[in-house]
Amino acid sequence: MVSSLAFHLFLGKPLIMYGGILTFLSLLSTATIGALNLKGITIIPFKWHPRMAVFTIILGAIHAIFGLSIYFRF
Repeated sequence: MVSSLAFHLFLGKPLIMYGGILTFLSLLSTATIGALNLKGITIIPFKWHPRMAVFTIILGAIHAIFGLSIYFRF
């Protein structure tokens, strides 16, 4: 069931691909917020860094479940 959702096509590509791209972009955004605030550039307040980290972990977990469902058939 989950594997069929992972392979569900959206704009001609499987959802698992979009999940990986979103997870990677979220990871880069989280790191950028932390690095900018470390250098004193507070365009985005530091309070967004932990929020983005939680969002990245959730996206990563969903992406991992999609990937594992392909191998373990759930």
